[in-house]
Amino acid sequence: MSSKPTLLSRLVRRVLIALYRWKGWRLEGAHPGVDKFVIAGAPHTSNWDFVFFIGATHHFGITPSFVGKHTLFKWPLTRFMRDMGGVAVDRSRRAGYVEQVAEEFARRDKLALVVAPEGTRSSDGQWRSGFYHIAMGADVPIVPAWVDNATMRGGLGEPIVPSGDYRADLARIAAFYRTVLPDCPRFEVLEATTQTVAEMGAEMKDD
Repeated sequence: MSSKPTLLSRLVRRVLIALYRWKGWRLEGAHPGVDKFVIAGAPHTSNWDFVFFIGATHHFGITPSFVGKHTLFKWPLTRFMRDMGGVAVDRSRRAGYVEQVAEEFARRDKLALVVAPEGTRSSDGQWRSGFYHIAMGADVPIVPAWVDNATMRGGLGEPIVPSGDYRADLARIAAFYRTVLPDCPRFEVLEATTQTVAEMGAEMKDD
């Protein structure tokens, strides 16, 4: 049986949820209906995004997790980091980052891992593929999540089961984001990226 979360982690979560409610975001979508999945959150443009995802996942009945360096989980932060949903990854281990996270998925009955594929708030819209490889390695779907701080809207899309064709699956994800945020330039870049990858694949086949 898992131990009760520490008082500090419970207080921090309550404060974050209170901030979320104070900000007044409006949500769209619903719980994805599966126990294990990767949440791809975009666009990452503000420090408030973290508050949004804590509040939004609470609203949908999801307990979010995140990946962090194993050094962040040392005493006295060990319990706090795990209570907040942290999943420790040791970069020095022979097993790679993706393999370690996939192992964590296998150990748990439920796991909703939040990943920001853009990496940083200064992203130009290019996505890192780590989220996709994790979903493939763990055999779990990808749930696209979005937030628009200008209109205070956000939500979750339908789960997308990765097929192994990264370009095709990324195109499906990009298409979803273009429906909810059609004027976001970052998603124009993401959409263009899928087209570029497709053209490169076609050229390789011709050769």
